[in-house]
Amino acid sequence: MEELAKEAGITVRTLRFYRERGLIPPPRREGRIAWYDEHHLARLRTIAALLERGHTLNGIADLATAFESGRDVGEVLGLGEPTEETPVRLTPEALADYFEGEVTPENFAKALELGYLATDGDEIVHISRRLLDVSAELVREGVPLSAVLEAGRRVRTHADALADLFIDMLTAHSAESELERLRPLAKSVVDAELSMAMDRRLRGQRGTDAPYSAAPEGADPSD
Repeated sequence: MEELAKEAGITVRTLRFYRERGLIPPPRREGRIAWYDEHHLARLRTIAALLERGHTLNGIADLATAFESGRDVGEVLGLGEPTEETPVRLTPEALADYFEGEVTPENFAKALELGYLATDGDEIVHISRRLLDVSAELVREGVPLSAVLEAGRRVRTHADALADLFIDMLTAHSAESELERLRPLAKSVVDAELSMAMDRRLRGQRGTDAPYSAAPEGADPSD
């Protein structure tokens, strides 16, 4: 314990307090000897980094509990399954930097539940670089992370239904070996329809159901 505390730059008393609060896992014991390792040191450094970022010990304890209960990265990503997404490995403090002030225990647990995040040792894995970057940008634009996650949950329900629709259609009219090649066509249909749906909603907010058009100079707008 003394060696670990020295390596982490904290006092033994602080280390004991962290252990009592469940912030670090218990050591591996061999008889009367308690062995701490790099995993414990990494956790202590994470605690220090999160404290510097304004997290409370209670919040860190809740984050640690959620982290320990998180699904393994292999379970979430489905090793060997086809994907177009690029996973991103992050330390807990790097994740906190991505979503400054928004990585609460509740949001962290929700992201784990959705499968956006998974755990791999002392690291966190986000399943999609695109989702990570877009989510961070929305938060920087003032959208609460909780709202972004709720939107993701609702979108997934519709996305699953759309995936079923296109897989059924393509399976009925194409060979199974062609599904991966035809996948971009289905995505293009969804992207175009979403774009047009956004157009309709935005026009509705402006108080008109028709797109804007400029009348020729000198013409009567009522014509």
